[in-house]
Amino acid sequence: MKTSKQIMAELTQTALMPQEEMLEVGRKKGKLYIGIPRELSFQENRVALVPDAVALLVLNGHHIVVETNAGQMANFQDNDYSEAGAEIAYSAEEVYKADIILKVAPPSLEEIAMMQPRQTLISALQLTVQPEDFLKQLMLKRITAVAFDWIKGEDGIYTVIRSMGEIAGGTSILIAAEYLSNVNHGQGAILGGISGISPTEVIILGAGTVGEFATRAALGLGASVKVFDNSIYRLRRLQTSIGTRVFTSVIQPRVLAKHLKSADVVIGAIRGQHGRTPCVVTEEMVSEMKTGSVIIDVSIDQGGCFETSEVTNHTKPVFRKHGVIHYCVPNIASRVSRTASYALSTIFAPILINIGEQGGVENMLRRDAGVRNGIYLYNGTLTNQDLGEMFQLPYKDINLLMAAM
Repeated sequence: MKTSKQIMAELTQTALMPQEEMLEVGRKKGKLYIGIPRELSFQENRVALVPDAVALLVLNGHHIVVETNAGQMANFQDNDYSEAGAEIAYSAEEVYKADIILKVAPPSLEEIAMMQPRQTLISALQLTVQPEDFLKQLMLKRITAVAFDWIKGEDGIYTVIRSMGEIAGGTSILIAAEYLSNVNHGQGAILGGISGISPTEVIILGAGTVGEFATRAALGLGASVKVFDNSIYRLRRLQTSIGTRVFTSVIQPRVLAKHLKSADVVIGAIRGQHGRTPCVVTEEMVSEMKTGSVIIDVSIDQGGCFETSEVTNHTKPVFRKHGVIHYCVPNIASRVSRTASYALSTIFAPILINIGEQGGVENMLRRDAGVRNGIYLYNGTLTNQDLGEMFQLPYKDINLLMAAM
């Protein structure tokens, strides 16, 4: 019989001997089949994935089918996509055979009819312009639908909204500069200023993302900027973010009306928390503004914050009222569609790669709370409370559904 000392010696010797290597069991990766249809919505010029992003996904083993001319309005040709490794489809029906449909605008009823049961749809939601049975048709096909405007990043910020807001803010100042010039029958002024001349005066309503980047652009051109917002927190955050002191004020009608009289440009960048944007500039205030001054109502997609605003489009973007030029195009990002498409791709490509790495959409959704926040349909079940109450439809909590799977 062995003594305890002998047993310990044998165990020590065994432990020191070479051991079999224990490798991590790898997660089964999935090959994705992704369809990029051509956008049919009026003046939607963006495309969900640019060729560079397609090449990255193809290198990761995924199959991408792109409808012919899908990127044409953003100056991407079919040849760019085919060289990136995508398959070019010459009919929408062929694209809608893919497992994941990725597009910018939400699908029309005709496009939903082409979709396959249990597909995954990633697009904007934009319920204000959708027919009443939009949701019901998706539910009948048991679609899993993700609204990309509700997707959150690691910092808790709505990533697509932030990105498009940055574009809209900077572009709004460039648009204003165009309409101040003689070329567009403006007052013939430069947006900014030169030595010895008073700078252009720009008023920005709203200190969110759009307001911040409009402020940056206007300051960069040398304009005098005044920012109005009812949130002291947002005004302080803007001051800190841009790194310089600018005129800021809460929105008080008498104070605002006084400053509007001397403004050359007014950017409306107020967002409504729920529903319509609050209208903070009355028609009387607009009537007292300088002739030839410019209003850019970025908030027009939520109703606008000027009483005189009316929706326009990229074909006929402006109108005059009380001698003031109004630009009220809802989709400013489509004006710079190539830049906007790149911005969308930088968000979507990592999500799609993650879906593949996790072995499918369902596995990824369990692990990614930010993307899960964008789900409004899960296998045909409505999962968004706001939509359920809006359309009086039954809904279930997505987290409970995922836990039950």
